[in-house]
Amino acid sequence: MPFYNDLRPNSDAKKQGYGLVFPKEDEFTDEDKKRTIDNLLRLRTDLKAKIPEKSADKSLLLASWNIKEFGHLNDRIPESYFYIAEVISMFDLVAIQEVKTRLDDLYKVMKLLGSRWKYIITDITEGKDGNRERFAYIYDTRKVQTSGLSGEIVLWDKLTKNSAIKQLKRTPAITGFKAGWKSFAIINVHLHPGDDDDDVAHRGAEIDLLLKALKEKERKNHLWNENLVILGDMNLYKDDGPLVDKFGNDGYIESASLQGLNTNVSNTQVYDRIFYKQNSFFELNKDAHGNELASVLDVFDSVYRDDQWKLYKSYMKEHKNDPSTLRDEADFITYYQRYWKRSQLSDHNPVWMEINIDSSDDFLRLKRSDF
Repeated sequence: MPFYNDLRPNSDAKKQGYGLVFPKEDEFTDEDKKRTIDNLLRLRTDLKAKIPEKSADKSLLLASWNIKEFGHLNDRIPESYFYIAEVISMFDLVAIQEVKTRLDDLYKVMKLLGSRWKYIITDITEGKDGNRERFAYIYDTRKVQTSGLSGEIVLWDKLTKNSAIKQLKRTPAITGFKAGWKSFAIINVHLHPGDDDDDVAHRGAEIDLLLKALKEKERKNHLWNENLVILGDMNLYKDDGPLVDKFGNDGYIESASLQGLNTNVSNTQVYDRIFYKQNSFFELNKDAHGNELASVLDVFDSVYRDDQWKLYKSYMKEHKNDPSTLRDEADFITYYQRYWKRSQLSDHNPVWMEINIDSSDDFLRLKRSDF
């Protein structure tokens, strides 16, 4: 669980004995703190009901989350960082997309998570197409260790000679991890957006080149590990089935429990995906009914709910470029739902799955059959 020292009343005589992430009393008032505590209690109950409990050595909870312009938005209020940290703390390893130039948001969340949590970040993809974005991984060191593999998937001339695309707009990150019995590599991506024909074609070309690059690196044993996971904000629309098939044709699968689940907050598209190469020693855990443990988490079920808009009217007035346009209740509700609360957390929901990291029984049975 994250640290909650900042949620002490401002009158708490002991508060000086604790490191505070938000030390300014006028920035995080007692009323703000009471509201945050109420929401956190509801969020924690909801998370425990929707996400499997962490195990010490049996499973790994892996999540992917595009946190909107993480480090770029100036209007996140203190309580939002508590909700982001609370969600991350439910998993063992979280791959994050859309981390921006400044790392202020990341540092605040890491302080709330505490010293047992570590992070890895990539360099920024410079230029207009790169949108000044980078990738991050946040992981619980009690469960997860890095393998030593870390880099970016950069395309080369021979690979791209028949393509107008020479690099993906946001350079994918590849990082190796170890947990329990298992070692694996994650390729973190944020593909080209848009639903016009040209956009779809460009996104398809990015997928083709990425898969070709990975296949060639696998052939040369340059990837350190055959257990590969490709995840992130792939900007795949519901009519992008042929693009999804490209992953399947290359041996990557998507959990049946995730297929067709909308991942954007508007609940309209399956943007965020997790594809992985399954084998007898790298697979997902299942529930009592045989369903793979994987899903999409709607954080707004618990916090910044639609019925809470009135609690944040003063913030909306402060943050809106032209507050005079907030004339009546309908204006506030529209701004709250379509923009404000999404800028506090994200316009994407986290996607997660549970990987089995203890194959002891299967391994022993296989070795016994070798005699």
